[in-house]
Amino acid sequence: MALGVLGVVVGALWTLQGLDILEGSRMTGVGIWSIIGPVVAVAGLILIILGERTRTRAKRAEAAAQK
Repeated sequence: MALGVLGVVVGALWTLQGLDILEGSRMTGVGIWSIIGPVVAVAGLILIILGERTRTRAKRAEAAAQK
């Protein structure tokens, strides 16, 4: 899940740099980063969702085992 959060943050950063909103790097204004950024951010969201689902299932299994 932490990797997913990192992916969302990095993807947002790359998107902003690619769109020339955030300045100060060699990636600023380079259009490919405005495409790669959202892809990485969506992958991060998917990792967060999968991590949360796995965590919920583990909690349910633990609760069922205790009964």
